[in-house]
Amino acid sequence: MPQSNDDRLVDLAARLEHEDPRFARSLSAGQPTRPREYRRTGAWWALVIGVTMLIAGVLVPDGLLIAAGLVLSGIAVQLLDPERRSRARRPRRC
Repeated sequence: MPQSNDDRLVDLAARLEHEDPRFARSLSAGQPTRPREYRRTGAWWALVIGVTMLIAGVLVPDGLLIAAGLVLSGIAVQLLDPERRSRARRPRRC
């Protein structure tokens, strides 16, 4: 027996609430915010901190600070990659 459109909409709303509650609440309030996929504030902060650590490590010759800055910057750049999710879901070819 086919599912009615109302049941599909209720199921879709429940999945949206489960995946991104902040976005779902903002839609019901009438002031939508960006979905989770487009919120990258933490990644930008990590990049700023990583570059700052890298510059500080170069100014004060400290290899550990340079390495930590490079690692943190690399992680932040990976988080800022817009194609990250689509590449992760592609099946691998053997």
